[in-house]
Amino acid sequence: MLLLADKGLAGNCFKGYAYFRWIDDQIDIDIHSPKTRVGFINRQKKIINDSYEGKVIKGLSPEEKIITELISSDTVKNSKLKSFIINFFKIIEFDAYRRGKDITGKKLDWYSVTLGQAVTDCLQHFIGNKAQYPESKDRCKAAIAAHITHMLRDLREDIVNGYVNIPIEYLKKYRLNLDDIYADAFINFVKERVKVARKYFKLGKKYIDTLPVLRCKIAGYWYHARFERILKIIERDNYILREDYSRGRSLDNYANLAWLTVEVSWRHFAKK
Repeated sequence: MLLLADKGLAGNCFKGYAYFRWIDDQIDIDIHSPKTRVGFINRQKKIINDSYEGKVIKGLSPEEKIITELISSDTVKNSKLKSFIINFFKIIEFDAYRRGKDITGKKLDWYSVTLGQAVTDCLQHFIGNKAQYPESKDRCKAAIAAHITHMLRDLREDIVNGYVNIPIEYLKKYRLNLDDIYADAFINFVKERVKVARKYFKLGKKYIDTLPVLRCKIAGYWYHARFERILKIIERDNYILREDYSRGRSLDNYANLAWLTVEVSWRHFAKK
């Protein structure tokens, strides 16, 4: 994404990535105590809220200064930058609290919709910032589909780390354990989520094709191609989830992205 960001916003784009990468690592890797984790996330929430209220904050770490600097650059009311920051923080805050707990289908849907909003607003803020992007009910659909796929991809690894990506009501209804990956009900759950992701990718990409900025189109297609590849693997495996999806033919992936860029660019200019 940094390669495609507006020249004047590339630095801020990196700041956003660096800060959220840091707090995500703190929650997932570095902080083991639930009490400390909650205290950390509450501090970050206060820093973000105080920064938007224009308050002077003392005693910040170098990482915390990054987000205050990014927020200080936000001079537009109800901006896409603010939506990105607030919604992406909500996702990490949610992870901080849900670790080791059951989760409902309603909460999982909220999780994907909120992340989809954050990702879409991030792209449209940092790429083609001055453009008039169209509004649509399908605006965030492709990003939501990517997150649904992300949760399937990481489902088995997340269980080990204390995160459950299957609704508790579904587990109870079919009397499933989290390691019952070969059970018919488990496979049917995966199949249904893949079906939803496919539908949302189709709707979302139709929206992406209406965008006036080629760089934003390319970024969207690059982002979603990573996850559509995962869907193909899941389908090929008859919906039995793997522990790890990191292995792949990287040269082929780069070649596919290059061809995708050509295809998206051709369609973009053909409409002009």
